[in-house]
Amino acid sequence: MANEEDDPIIQEIDVFLARSLLEKLYLFQYPIRPASMTYDDVTHLSAKIKPKQQKVELEMAIDTLNPNYCRSKGEQIALNVDGTCTDETSTYSSKLMDKQTFCSSQAASNVSRYAAAVYKKGELHLTPLHGILQLRPSFTYLDKADAKHREREAANEGGDSSQDEAEDDVKQITVRFSRPETEQARQRRVQSYEFLQKRQAEEHWVHLHYYGLKDSRSEHERQYLFSQGHGLAENTELIKSPSEYLMMLMPPSIEEENDKPVAPSNVLSMAQLRTLPLADQIKILMKNVKVMPFANLMSLLGSGTDSTAVLRCIQQVAMLVQGNWVVKSDVLYPKDTSSPHSGVPAEVLCRGRDFVMWKFTQDRWVVRKEVAAVTRLCPEDVKDFLEHMSVARINKGWEFMLPYDEDFVKKHPDIVQRQHMLWMGIQAKLEKVYNLLKEHLTPKKQESQSARPLLVSGEQRVNMAKAKVKQNYGQLEKEFQKQKAEMTASDTSAKVDVSSIRIKEEPLSDEEPMDTSAYEGMNNGVVNGLHAEDSMDSLNGHLPGGCVDRVAQELKAFVLSTFKKQFVLTLSELKRLFNLHLASLPPGHTLFSGISDKMLQDMVLDTGCKQILVPFPPQTAASPDELKVYALWEAGDTYDQHRRVLLEIFSKNYRVRRNVIQSQLSQECGEDLNKQEVDRVLK
Repeated sequence: MANEEDDPIIQEIDVFLARSLLEKLYLFQYPIRPASMTYDDVTHLSAKIKPKQQKVELEMAIDTLNPNYCRSKGEQIALNVDGTCTDETSTYSSKLMDKQTFCSSQAASNVSRYAAAVYKKGELHLTPLHGILQLRPSFTYLDKADAKHREREAANEGGDSSQDEAEDDVKQITVRFSRPETEQARQRRVQSYEFLQKRQAEEHWVHLHYYGLKDSRSEHERQYLFSQGHGLAENTELIKSPSEYLMMLMPPSIEEENDKPVAPSNVLSMAQLRTLPLADQIKILMKNVKVMPFANLMSLLGSGTDSTAVLRCIQQVAMLVQGNWVVKSDVLYPKDTSSPHSGVPAEVLCRGRDFVMWKFTQDRWVVRKEVAAVTRLCPEDVKDFLEHMSVARINKGWEFMLPYDEDFVKKHPDIVQRQHMLWMGIQAKLEKVYNLLKEHLTPKKQESQSARPLLVSGEQRVNMAKAKVKQNYGQLEKEFQKQKAEMTASDTSAKVDVSSIRIKEEPLSDEEPMDTSAYEGMNNGVVNGLHAEDSMDSLNGHLPGGCVDRVAQELKAFVLSTFKKQFVLTLSELKRLFNLHLASLPPGHTLFSGISDKMLQDMVLDTGCKQILVPFPPQTAASPDELKVYALWEAGDTYDQHRRVLLEIFSKNYRVRRNVIQSQLSQECGEDLNKQEVDRVLK
């Protein structure tokens, strides 16, 4: 009562129900209009409707004089659609895209709760809506443009010779006699998507006359939105009790039996699905999906669903194969149905599909010829069975489409055991029906361990690769020891004391040392490629005798050969290539004496390369080594000048358009480069 006193009634308005436009009034919802299009009385060129489907098409004009309209684009679209010649069949007679077609779709299936209201002189007049249609742009003109393009291509090809045409006319024809259509097959055909599309296409369009907002006919029709009589006799609907009146405004949602989709139905929404009992939900989902992990099924059923109840229901409509649930054959092929391909009864189809499912419980791979030989069904039926639960692999067969669900098997061992017992019973039945041989019952040797796929983790692969590298380097070490012994015996005076060699240390440098940790495991007791059995004395990073010159020569040769192959490299990529180069060298090579980042960068600059200061964006996630870019400034070929211009362009911006690069090259070099030459420079 206190709330009612705080919210007093300000005004009472009489409500009238207008009936003149009953079952004739539609609400059109237009999309957000572009700046070059206005929804007024001059823009509608034509309109047509299919009354049974409540489908409308409106053709509206586009203001081509609007400054926001792109005229060149409009001319290009008109040229693609109609070509160069214009006639009566042309979509755009003005050689310009000057109109747009809008096609409708139903916004709501039940519009009985919606009405159009008009307020006038203290009275509210309501007219029930017969439909709410959303208008969206139609792009059928693009299909017409594609058809024109294909016709032009066919005309350019010119056709084949008369001899080829004569050979093409001779074709082998397979004749099939159709069986009488059963009632169940006719019902499935009537409910199919193709049949509904065909029936909708058969309905003819009814052309309409459009009247603008200020037209006298529109003004006349607008008067029908008002109730024609205010007498109580014509508004008996409003003389109701409050409960009856609310019932009229908000009627209960009652679905007729013939409106309910027959499961499975591809048009059943998730909202409608969740109104059904749990068992029906699972049956419809499995019938449509056919193969599904248990975790995916739980996510489709929504939060709060009891997993125990789901497990109880899923076993009634599906069987467990490799930890995943596959719909039962008798659910897909009910009693008294037959194959649409061969006409065999459902009982035979169920046996054949059960054999395929049982084969997948034994192995991940199934051969189609083997299934056809055992079941003696037509190839189309066998292909349907396999497509339900597997994927074809070239030269291998058919592989089960989902990976082995190890999590479900571990969590529910009781379900797995129960399903195993069921499969044992099915196997015994299949042995009697098909007289299965021993080769059909036992999997092949290489696949007999488990139907579970062999999975190798990345860490295992790395360990295997390291073990292989260690084995190879062990052999190389033995060869090195043998060569070392021969050299010691032949010339002891020429022996180089490599035991004193250390990794070069540069404490004053700001550069980080090169990361060669990936190769520590490959040296097999070798420090930077040199053996450390003897005692080693530090030489402060300097090599004895002429080793420094040899290291510089080897490093320079590597840098030159690398930049001759790849003209631009980051420091990170250069270090990676250097590590690969070290891995290919034998133990004891001079380059193992320790090469720091600074030595490598100095050698790059000494060989004629330059560092390109590319202005990368500040928010980049690249490492510092990836931001250091070096390029070969002079290679001695004809593209040195072009390459320098290109590097100067990228020193100003890290992302440049191709046309800008081509124009800059032509301007700086004084010659017009074709596409192939520009591609070669960019590469």
